[in-house]
Amino acid sequence: MPTASDTVQYRVVFGKNDEAVEGPDDAAVVITVPATEVAGDPTSLYMRGVLKATGSTGVLFRALRSGEVSATLARLASRP
Repeated sequence: MPTASDTVQYRVVFGKNDEAVEGPDDAAVVITVPATEVAGDPTSLYMRGVLKATGSTGVLFRALRSGEVSATLARLASRP
């Protein structure tokens, strides 16, 4: 069960100084992935080192298990 401290900031990188960001600046974990890799499974991307995460690994793993990461990254990558 997520708690208030289980906050995540998502960053999808399109290019240098070009990112789509969602989530609080003081998040427990920050997830960053290149836009070209968003279609992949987030857990596999993390294990391959493509999806970068800083902060609490517990919060990261809970977010990965919930499916929240995949849905949020896909939404951010489809920006207009």
